[in-house]
Amino acid sequence: MSPILAEGFLGIESFYPPWDVIFLPLFNGLIGMYHLLFSDLALAIIALTILIRTLLAPLFVRQIRSQKEMQRMQPLVREIQRKHKGNQRKITEETQALYKEHDVNMFGGCLPLLLQLPILFALYQALIRASSVVNFQPSEGEQQTDFNDFLADNPDIVALGNNQYQIPFEGQCDLPAQYQAFEQPFLPLNCQLVTPFKLDAAVDTVVEWLTNPITGVSLDLAVTDNAFSVMLFGTFALSALAVIAGILQFVQVRMTSPRAVAGAEDPTAATTQTMTYLFPVMTVIWGGIFPSGLILYWIVYTAYLIVQQYLIMGWGNLFPLFGWQPRWAPAPEAGELGTTRPPKSATPTPTADAGAGPLGAAGQHRPRRKRRGRR
Repeated sequence: MSPILAEGFLGIESFYPPWDVIFLPLFNGLIGMYHLLFSDLALAIIALTILIRTLLAPLFVRQIRSQKEMQRMQPLVREIQRKHKGNQRKITEETQALYKEHDVNMFGGCLPLLLQLPILFALYQALIRASSVVNFQPSEGEQQTDFNDFLADNPDIVALGNNQYQIPFEGQCDLPAQYQAFEQPFLPLNCQLVTPFKLDAAVDTVVEWLTNPITGVSLDLAVTDNAFSVMLFGTFALSALAVIAGILQFVQVRMTSPRAVAGAEDPTAATTQTMTYLFPVMTVIWGGIFPSGLILYWIVYTAYLIVQQYLIMGWGNLFPLFGWQPRWAPAPEAGELGTTRPPKSATPTPTADAGAGPLGAAGQHRPRRKRRGRR
């Protein structure tokens, strides 16, 4: 194992490859931001999220531009679907030929997204780890007995209820063999921090500047929203932070959603329209389940995405919004091919109204001959 970012490197005492290759830099970065920004975990989450999104910006720009090109091709794709309705093989062949002609990669937006996912998931895990609160439920039988003995031998681990436990910031990094199954989730924070970032006290998860002015309760990022929420049905907490995150999620998805065309059979557009409304609802539900630190991260993350999208494509397909079309955000012509890169061939670009279809020879534009007038 390479000594770089591994066990023994700059004071790191525990290393679990290969996941920790991605996780440890983000976890150490978050705690480093915490030390730098006045021991304020909320500011650390905001700063690290913006930093990560900025570093990933080139991948994101490529993804958005690919989606934009695909949307502009939709009128021609729909014409192919109309012309060869019922012949899926022919539709696939001509669609691929159309994308190739216009130098558009059908999977151009997938690779940047796949490259981002491990980093974003590792950042999510780093937020959970920094909060010092873990969820763990042992299986019945022998593991339950061993877990009870493990808790008895480690009184620094505090049971919070609902299978949640608060782990200490320092302690033993190597557990006896009988407790190996509990070592990674209950590892003290300092075991995976480089020496300059090791903690002298537990991470303070209470944010004083996020205090409810009515109740006087400050937000605790390690638990579900306890400051800006109301209880529904006696058990579910409706979080104001989660509502904000849901609204931002709606705006972000709608900006990049293809505009629905009346009478057009487009399964992709129908699925995207469903996601536009489903994801915000799920975000609000998650606000009553996950720690508020994750919801704060999601607010900053989504708001940054909206700004990036706006700089690349304006308001996209956000408007009209429930019938409202502001003057400062003119509606785009959805699916228009006007700004798509020209095809490689010298053949003029066909239009969706061509009688012989987008790729047919009869559908190509023929210049009119000038009539000679009488002298």
